[in-house]
Amino acid sequence: MLSSLHIENIAVIKKADIDFEPGFNVLTGETGAGKSILIDSINLLLGARPSRDLIRNGETRADVSALFSGVEAPPEGSGEEGLSPDEDGCLYLTREFDTEGKSKTRLGGKAVPVSLQKEVVARLIVIHGQNDNRLLAEGPMQLHYLDSYAGNEELLAEYRKHYAGLCECASRIGKLDRDGKEKARAAELLAFQVADINEAKLKPGEEEELEAKRGRLKNAEKIGKATRRIVRSLYRSEKSPPAFELVRRAAASIEEIKEYLPDAQEMLTRLEQVAFELEDIGLSAEELIGEEDEEPGRELDRVEERLEKIGKLKKKYGDSVGEILAYRDRAESELREIQRSDELLAEAKKEFAVFKKAAAEAAAKLSEARKAAAARLETGVVGELAYLEMPKVRFAVQIRKATDASGKERFGKNGTDEVEFLLSANPGEPLKPLSKIASGGELSRIMLALKSVNAADSVGQTLIFDEIDTGVSGGTSQKIGKRLRRLADTHQVICVTHSAQIAAEAHAQYKIVKQERNGRVETEVLPLDREGRIREIARIMGGAEITAKLLSSSAELLDSAGPEPI
Repeated sequence: MLSSLHIENIAVIKKADIDFEPGFNVLTGETGAGKSILIDSINLLLGARPSRDLIRNGETRADVSALFSGVEAPPEGSGEEGLSPDEDGCLYLTREFDTEGKSKTRLGGKAVPVSLQKEVVARLIVIHGQNDNRLLAEGPMQLHYLDSYAGNEELLAEYRKHYAGLCECASRIGKLDRDGKEKARAAELLAFQVADINEAKLKPGEEEELEAKRGRLKNAEKIGKATRRIVRSLYRSEKSPPAFELVRRAAASIEEIKEYLPDAQEMLTRLEQVAFELEDIGLSAEELIGEEDEEPGRELDRVEERLEKIGKLKKKYGDSVGEILAYRDRAESELREIQRSDELLAEAKKEFAVFKKAAAEAAAKLSEARKAAAARLETGVVGELAYLEMPKVRFAVQIRKATDASGKERFGKNGTDEVEFLLSANPGEPLKPLSKIASGGELSRIMLALKSVNAADSVGQTLIFDEIDTGVSGGTSQKIGKRLRRLADTHQVICVTHSAQIAAEAHAQYKIVKQERNGRVETEVLPLDREGRIREIARIMGGAEITAKLLSSSAELLDSAGPEPI
């Protein structure tokens, strides 16, 4: 739910903080006090494009922030795992913009694009006003609503399992089903690439070994002189005793006097180890001398030629020998696939037929469930609208098969149906799409009816109703208020209203007040206690003077609040 809302420097609002309650909240106030600014601010949270004109005169920036509580973590694989609520189920959103047209959104402390902001926040808040009833305007949303009402979750999951297989097979068929000339060209190119790489007889790690060898060959003379000095100094020399021989002589001398030296044995052991190390290093250096190439220049040419060959292959197939070999493996696999394409295509078409049959059967079950639910929904919505003083209304759920350009049945992620809600508000008028025939107030009442019939849809979501009391009587307003209060059992409801009857039904009420400070107009949002609510409801009911009788009527209206029995 929307726990708190912070608005700063937007139109006539310099700074406002509202802590909303669970259940049914209403916002009331004089005409022009700034109620529409609140809706505009919440629309910014939903991703609406900010306008510089919204920024308070004299300021350079504005922002809207919201704290949501009771937020569920996004599902795995949705790409939104980093935007999870904190451990208490809270998620903080802020939208900033300035007079230069720059805008920034942070969700859960992380900067996010507006597209992701819209996707996430749309699951948390829905505004129902003259221009905001997406459910009433978009077929996919209406289909989702019907499925929610019908409880089609298991049927949808079963269908989508077959639909995923269908899509995967279709992708394979599209890849395999190439014409003969294209296949021949692709096979010829792949065969050349495989042969080109195989001819080189590459080995993993070969390039690194060659580069090391090239370094040794380029410095062969230097390495030869140094290794000979190592051998002469440590192990074998004709001119002077090497270190190995001197250590052995020292050990022999200690052996002669060891009975007189208390540490003689330890010294002998250490010298023996030193002698072993000197001998080992000397022998290793001597082996390097033995491995010297008689013609280092020739061998260097061979190494350079091999590295040049590898370099040419790297330009064509990868940045290393490992990548070149991996490319070869992929090319061989694709070549085999092309060579077997007719066989694989036949197999893919058989699998496609199996998945299509299963998907069609699952889609048929979905369609039947939707048709049965549509009949119940029509009856329920008409009954709700009659209760809300729209007794002559006709409401219908049109379900038709989705088709492609050729007129064939089209499979989509939600089955093979398209859904459209139709309505006739007056006797003798034909049924037409909802969004094209209803006024703002009527749309809000229709949405309220839909939500009342299916209160389980999007449980926990914050529903904001604007203009729902437009053009209705006091009696109708009271019925609307009672339905909103009942809807608040499963949702947080926020309603901007001019109706005393609707305001009285709320669990919490806030007054929007416009006043002058330091020569500037400012709007504040004040939470009302019982006495404040009585006075505000009396103001809405009466004229310029609030009499004792009005106050008494207001208190009576407030005390009578509560949903009617279902």
